[in-house]
Amino acid sequence: MNTNKKQIAFFERFLSLWVALCIGAGVAIGHFAGDTMGILAKMEIYSVNIPIAILIWLMIYPMMLQIDFGSVRDVGKAPKGLMWTVVINWLVKPFTMAFFAWIFFEKLYSAYIHPQMAGEYIAGAILLGVAPCTAMVFVWSYLTDGDPNYTLVQVSVNDLIILVAFVPLVGLLLGITNVTIPYETLVSSVVIFVVIPLLAGVITNKSLIRQKGEEWFKNEFLPKFKPVSIIALLLTLVLLFAFQGPNILNNPLIIVLIAVPLIIQTYFIFFLAWYGGRKLKLAHPICAPAAMIGASNFFELAVAVAIALFGLQSPAALVTVVGVLVEVPVMLSLVALANKWRY
Repeated sequence: MNTNKKQIAFFERFLSLWVALCIGAGVAIGHFAGDTMGILAKMEIYSVNIPIAILIWLMIYPMMLQIDFGSVRDVGKAPKGLMWTVVINWLVKPFTMAFFAWIFFEKLYSAYIHPQMAGEYIAGAILLGVAPCTAMVFVWSYLTDGDPNYTLVQVSVNDLIILVAFVPLVGLLLGITNVTIPYETLVSSVVIFVVIPLLAGVITNKSLIRQKGEEWFKNEFLPKFKPVSIIALLLTLVLLFAFQGPNILNNPLIIVLIAVPLIIQTYFIFFLAWYGGRKLKLAHPICAPAAMIGASNFFELAVAVAIALFGLQSPAALVTVVGVLVEVPVMLSLVALANKWRY
């Protein structure tokens, strides 16, 4: 198949545009709404903002519907590719993200960012680095002619690892940055935004396929949830930037400053995963999604945990949201590179 003819879906293709529009709308709402935003900010249970939690859950649940842990039994068909994915996502990426964030926010940006705030900016970047992509990687895999079944295995294994490794890794790396970690909040965030939607998604997946068949589930049921995820994402961004509005208006340069280390990290991980996969002699349909899943992030989880740990108006939450803004155009450039280097 000619990969040049493959097209990303309309909403995903222009996701960065929608994000940019939501930033503008959110900042404007935050500026004009004033005290009204404070009412929404106080709607919390166990440090989790209820409106944001509902929207993020609506983003994550449709992704979890696609996960099939039965596919994990096929890992033996190409173990090198899966092991390389695990190494990149869990033994390399979190630490390189922490390193780049430390270099930029604490050292290079010291003239622009107060040292007290630098720790939270680093924390937001770490949360992105410890959350490997779950949903959009299916899009990147499709665009690079990746093996869809193997991509599903990679994502399923990553989701299982998130359950046991996310909290310890976040705790370790945030501890290095001297950020105080409320572990109860961190654990409850993982339960709310990973465990519950994952269990709900798996149960829904199995029961509907048993009742209606796999073809109906994939072609009829799943497509109905795509608009739900996108709308929930955009509404979340509007709310986040409404809360962040004063910070951004007072320092508009901060968006650019945040984007730089995130972009550098994305390209670094892609090149490392791509060339490492080639050294391991991975076939293109396995090497391409392995590089893509390492480069992209499960930003929905990162946003949720940043809000729960640091608050809606925190620098950490702002970093995770900027991660959404830069991901799509950067990843599309990497798709082009993967297709160009295929031969």
